[in-house]
Amino acid sequence: MHNHLITICARGGSKGIPGKNIRDLNGKPLIGYTIEIAQKLAKTINAEIALSTDSQDIKKVASDFGLNEEYDRPKELSGDTVGKIAVFRDVLSYYENLNNKHYDFFWDLDVTSPLRNLQDLTKAFHKLQKNPDAYNIFSVSKAKKNPYFNIVEDKGNGFVKLVKNGSTIKCRQQAPDVYDMNASFYIYRRSFFDDTFEMSITPNTLYYLMPHICFDIDEPIDFEIMQFLIRENLLGFDL
Repeated sequence: MHNHLITICARGGSKGIPGKNIRDLNGKPLIGYTIEIAQKLAKTINAEIALSTDSQDIKKVASDFGLNEEYDRPKELSGDTVGKIAVFRDVLSYYENLNNKHYDFFWDLDVTSPLRNLQDLTKAFHKLQKNPDAYNIFSVSKAKKNPYFNIVEDKGNGFVKLVKNGSTIKCRQQAPDVYDMNASFYIYRRSFFDDTFEMSITPNTLYYLMPHICFDIDEPIDFEIMQFLIRENLLGFDL
């Protein structure tokens, strides 16, 4: 039997959409969608759930969904320029010390990308399990643009070049498949945190391609689009 820790990371401060983690989305606080799927997953794999936040307001909303949390994210890990891996390491260390337990797998479910279901999570986990050389796996969606063909960057002088500089691909059909990291979920083996990785992409990282619509909320319009899709039952799957 493996030990699993599921984390839900939610800062109180958001410059783009103030209070977005607890903002109402079709009659439910945004974080509620992630707490509910985490609770379903926890029953399936016998996991514990940890909330990492610096906000008492977020803690209060989480408690309304049955998730009570004593852990407080340190102030130095609460800024908008702090990488998530440092946040993960801190909450993992806290829970391993608290419970005197070594977790075999560490899951992160992102609050701002809730368009996932239990089948997505279990399929991705099985893919990770089947590859013992893999450190982790994360969710992706098919990209609308391709750096080999139609994504450019500024050369620094006002002119542009292809991101994949030197590519001779002349049409989309010739370009390799590329994917958007949709931030919905990440699953790590504990060995990932024994190394010095500072980003989720390693030489041994797997991906799980979402078979349905999935995107994260970055801008106010994203919130409105997601609300419309949920309200009109246009997702194509059950949350």
